[in-house]
Formats: sequence, C-alpha cells, structure tokens
Amino acid sequence: MAQEIERKFLVEGDAYRALAFDSSRIAQGYISSTGGRTVRVRIRDQRAYLTIKGPSADGGLSRYEFETEIPLSDARDLLAICEPGIIQKTRYLVRAADDHVFEVDEFYGDNEGLVMAEVELQSPDEPYVKPDFIGREVTGDRRFYNSHLRHYPFRLWKDSL
Repeated sequence: MAQEIERKFLVEGDAYRALAFDSSRIAQGYISSTGGRTVRVRIRDQRAYLTIKGPSADGGLSRYEFETEIPLSDARDLLAICEPGIIQKTRYLVRAADDHVFEVDEFYGDNEGLVMAEVELQSPDEPYVKPDFIGREVTGDRRFYNSHLRHYPFRLWKDSL
C-alpha cells in the first residue's frame, strides 16, 4: 500500500521564489471529499492526475495515497463535475540543504495570501533540514487541507492565525 508521509508548514516571506528550481500552475478539484477520504483531479501545467487519499493517521502525518496520470482532456471533463470550489495555486519546488524537496504552494482566489510548504518523508521520524522560510508547523490542522479550503477559504479565517 502506498503511504504518503508529509509535514506541512506555513511559509514566512517570499524567499522561496528565488530559491525554487521549478514551478508549475495547479488547478485541482474534488470529486468526493467525505469521511477523511478524497478523490481529487489535478491539472499541473499540461499534465493531469487522479488521486485517491485515505483518512489521515498519526495526527495527520500519514495517509494512504494512490495517484495515476490521466489524459488532460479527461481531467478537464472531471473538473467540470467536481464538488464546488476549485483550488488554484502555483507550486514552487525548493531543495533544502539535505536534498529534501519542499513543495511551496502559493494560493489564489479566496485563498489568496496563504502560502504553505510540505516535505515528503520516507518515515515519520526521518530527519530533515528546514529552509529559513519555513514557519509554524500545521501538520494535521484540517484548516490547511486543500479539501477544507474549498469550503472554508483562507479569507474567512486568516485573521484568527
């Protein structure tokens, strides 16, 4: 079983942009997002993916994940039938000093102003080096799940941080 293990963080400042070795534009929607399980369709530049995620374990640190590439035309059709609220963001890839890659997501629309980073790990206790732009850890905080941001966008609760 494919297990995704990741830690999520808020990002401070915009230094990540100059450090990025790649970036891409992402649009993603949810065909289903109930009971902690999600079926997501994502268009990343000119490639598309269908992803199924299971409920979170370990306080949000890990969960089952299955992902497969699908034709771009199918993804566009699927986005049209997704639950309301398409997530729009730019993803920057930044390599840390220890070669871990941090994915930094800069959100748009109702989630404008939210910038988060995540790092995928091989095990929950794997050590990693945080770049200077990494702020408070939000792993397991449901407010920061993309599936949650569709219903309760950042603009509605950002002042409570």
